[in-house]
Amino acid sequence: MRADIQLKVGTASGTLLSISPTIFTEDILKTILLAVVGATVSFMVSLFLKKITKCKK
Repeated sequence: MRADIQLKVGTASGTLLSISPTIFTEDILKTILLAVVGATVSFMVSLFLKKITKCKK
């Protein structure tokens, strides 16, 4: 049972370590920036639509 857990942890760690050099810092920063912009735009549009629907009632 213990060897099974060690095998899973070793496989997961090896996979993450082999992928990590291919992920560039610029890509991570770009992803964070796009997520912030997308969340902000989504929030503003929802507020705008809420305001429009209140005015019609």
